[in-house]
Amino acid sequence: MPKTVLVTGARGFLGFEVAKHFASLGYYVDGMGHGNWDSDDYSELGIRSWVTCDISLDTLIECGGTPDIIIHCAGSGSVPFSMSNPFEDFSRTVLSTLAVLEFVKSHSPKSTIVYPSSAAVYGEAQSLPINECDSLLPISPYGFHKLTAENLCKSYATNFGVSVAIIRFFSLYGEGLRKQLFWDACIKAKVGDYTYSGSGMEIRDWIHIEDAVRLIEKVINHASPVCPVVNGGSGKGLHVKNLIQKIYDNLLPDTTLRFIGKVRLGDPLGFEADIKKSENYGWKPEINIQIGVKRYVTWFLGLKND
Repeated sequence: MPKTVLVTGARGFLGFEVAKHFASLGYYVDGMGHGNWDSDDYSELGIRSWVTCDISLDTLIECGGTPDIIIHCAGSGSVPFSMSNPFEDFSRTVLSTLAVLEFVKSHSPKSTIVYPSSAAVYGEAQSLPINECDSLLPISPYGFHKLTAENLCKSYATNFGVSVAIIRFFSLYGEGLRKQLFWDACIKAKVGDYTYSGSGMEIRDWIHIEDAVRLIEKVINHASPVCPVVNGGSGKGLHVKNLIQKIYDNLLPDTTLRFIGKVRLGDPLGFEADIKKSENYGWKPEINIQIGVKRYVTWFLGLKND
């Protein structure tokens, strides 16, 4: 009988791709979280069930079953949101993670958990690339909340034997993402806007969603009460201005970008992942940024006007 996978937040960008991927591999996939999802639509993707709900201990007990694997994608995904709504960001990220951990401890002890965290836990890195053992000094509520959720995972693993693995994803992108830099740059290019905040010299490590999902698949096999932590990135940092220029080259060629120097609160200046540990798990990124940008722009251009 196929293994069962419960994906929390399966209507979000990462959760949707995770659910779709594991269904394609033949797992029984169930989803829980925010957003309505028509049964015909998720069934067509091979997903067995969907429950619209908050991720709480009560809803997990009622609807979670006894899955072999829980991939906990529910939670906040935005630094700006955490700055303007810190209480809600904490609830979405920390309390939902605590609920998943307590559910496994008390009601489904054979379940394995993978927690997709964020490189935001590192904060302002002292040097690049960033290793999993480097200092954790978050500078935004988003980063602090992700770190708190990580510490809860480690606590339940150490004290109660829950099998957990943590992936610190860097900058996720890919077709379907309708927020953050890729989306914003495409929208701006479409209307002829070329002005951006920051200096453009900020460094980010971009990982395509398909590579991210494959890493989750690999990491499942290493989840344990030791609670391993691995970086999820491409291993190659790129200046923000160069990334935006690649997008404009596909949409609005011969454009000179303008950066006004105002840095957004909570945004570190440099992120680049040391991915040796992830590679030791038998994984490596396959979609380079040049191909990824072209795929994203092609998807964007194919969208119907709402």
